[in-house]
Amino acid sequence: MEHTSGVGVLDKATSILDTLRAGPTTLAGLVSATGLARPTAYRLAVALEHHRLIARDLHGRFVLGPLLGELSAAAGEDRLLAAAKPVLARLRDATGESAHLYRRQGENRICVASSERLSGLRDAVSVGTVLSMKVGSAAQILLAWEEPERLHHGLRGARFTATALSGVRRRGWAQSVGEREPGVASVSAPVRGPSGQVLAAVTVSGPIGRFTRQPGAHLSRAVVDAADHLTEVLRRP
Repeated sequence: MEHTSGVGVLDKATSILDTLRAGPTTLAGLVSATGLARPTAYRLAVALEHHRLIARDLHGRFVLGPLLGELSAAAGEDRLLAAAKPVLARLRDATGESAHLYRRQGENRICVASSERLSGLRDAVSVGTVLSMKVGSAAQILLAWEEPERLHHGLRGARFTATALSGVRRRGWAQSVGEREPGVASVSAPVRGPSGQVLAAVTVSGPIGRFTRQPGAHLSRAVVDAADHLTEVLRRP
């Protein structure tokens, strides 16, 4: 590396993270890009994986890990929440339904912003409400792009399946009907940080009577547009 801190192990670990900024890389690729000896590169990569700073993709290649996104999200929390308020309000007005923003918090998800439907029957979720990661379209979004080990752990006891999450990744949005609460349906889409990690889920929810049993058919476009807008905000310098 051109710039060193004088702490060798930290400089070497950072060189691995810098390499992975360009995309998934094999162990041989890490060795070639960093100049580290193969045993050293492997030992550091496994240690970084243990601390969730890097992960493996479905082909076994090393990729940047979820902890980086979580740290980035924590640093940009105020920015995300400030941007979310008008975006959720526009989504509520466009769909006529309550709109919420969820973040993962350990084994749960928490509502960090909301814009409620102004009248009539609605699914009211207050800011600060803690909900399960085992049910609901927002939970599907927050789990679908996790690394395999965390994904399989998250599926234990969930109301949705690995096949359902594969469909979520393919479509880019999720729907649920009566998963979290009888009579309630929802549609969610991912908000991503600058490095592509899913940081939050934008959701609209309401009674099945209005949403129908296939709510994504008529609501997914608006929800995805709102989530994409927040993603763009977070990517700006």
